[in-house]
Amino acid sequence: MEDREAHRPTWDEYFMLMAKLAATRSTCLAFPVGAVIVKNRQVLATGYNASPSGSIHCTAQGFCYEGLSSCDASKILPSRAVHAEANAIAQAARHGIATDGATIYVTLEPCISCLKLIISAGIKEVFYETNFNSGDKLIVRDSFIADNLIKLYSMKVRDNVAQKASIFLTEAVSISKN
Repeated sequence: MEDREAHRPTWDEYFMLMAKLAATRSTCLAFPVGAVIVKNRQVLATGYNASPSGSIHCTAQGFCYEGLSSCDASKILPSRAVHAEANAIAQAARHGIATDGATIYVTLEPCISCLKLIISAGIKEVFYETNFNSGDKLIVRDSFIADNLIKLYSMKVRDNVAQKASIFLTEAVSISKN
């Protein structure tokens, strides 16, 4: 008999799967990113990277800037996207939801600017799937960790859990097995 618990996501996997689902709403052509802010196992807010509200989305116009297929094609022009973490924090603020003591799950390690915003919002833990920072940025990131301002955890969703989630997304699951 199959161990059904082995396919059940941990809480961290559960919220990371939600962040991955939020990333599907991204309008960024370079890096689709999703974020979920959680406190006491309750979702407070979600976010994904996209152009600011009211601005045309990169996916709608087919480019970030005229002549560039995506923002990462230029070393000079900044991304047009508001990062997923910033959008999640903005959504919480817009709806009067306190993020102090919360945890954020994000599909891409927060950039230094977002990490500073996360710390300022009172979020204490970051779980991320893909590394982003390198070089001198690691010095800044690690100083925040050393000062006990934030805890960062790299994580992956187990393959068997991801496979089950994929089935749940593609098939009707709330039907009787009889």
